[in-house]
Amino acid sequence: MAWLPLESNPDVMNKFMQTLGVEDKWSFVDVYGLDGETLQWVPRPVLAVMLLFPCNDKFEEFAKEECEQIKQKGQTISPTVYFMKQFVSNACGTVALIHSIANNLDKINISDGLFKSTLESSINMTPDERGTLLTNTGGGISEIADSLAKEGQTEVSPNMRVYHHFVAFVCKDGSLYELDGRRDFPINRGPSSPEKLLEDAAKICKEYIEREPNEVSFTVMALAASEK
Repeated sequence: MAWLPLESNPDVMNKFMQTLGVEDKWSFVDVYGLDGETLQWVPRPVLAVMLLFPCNDKFEEFAKEECEQIKQKGQTISPTVYFMKQFVSNACGTVALIHSIANNLDKINISDGLFKSTLESSINMTPDERGTLLTNTGGGISEIADSLAKEGQTEVSPNMRVYHHFVAFVCKDGSLYELDGRRDFPINRGPSSPEKLLEDAAKICKEYIEREPNEVSFTVMALAASEK
């Protein structure tokens, strides 16, 4: 089973959110640089950060080793973190979007509908159960995602091989979390705060870029207060 891949494009993500019933008080914006001066141009507050990066054999090996190290050393995960597994090919953009929204329900208002009811019904589920719920009952959500994917600037097909992957970063209970639906668990990236979320996530994004010095196909977006 595969969905159409979403572009890393704020316009696409914002239309997706609005179609799902998310209030327009919040919107995605491009993050054009990861240094302090450039980050100052991003509207505040920032609720989440999404990174699109090249997903190749080198990364897969790194991720495998990192997960094994975390399993051995252990980590502290807040019970308030909403994490879901990704079981559908090309759904990483949708999963990252859900991670960004679901971990900020105390700040984001969602109108009644399929998305809100799906989120509410999944709050007490395990990550696997949430992923299965999206796979089995996400028909309406997948149709929206596929429709928006077709509106993008790149021709897409559910059978095309995608070499890039989305992850989300959120701050919960004083820690920065990296949420990747293809991993077994959230990753605690260290202390953070709502005020420092963007800067702390930018540091992790830089680490991704430094591991791939010959790659240029990275994009970063922030879910931030809409500029009126």
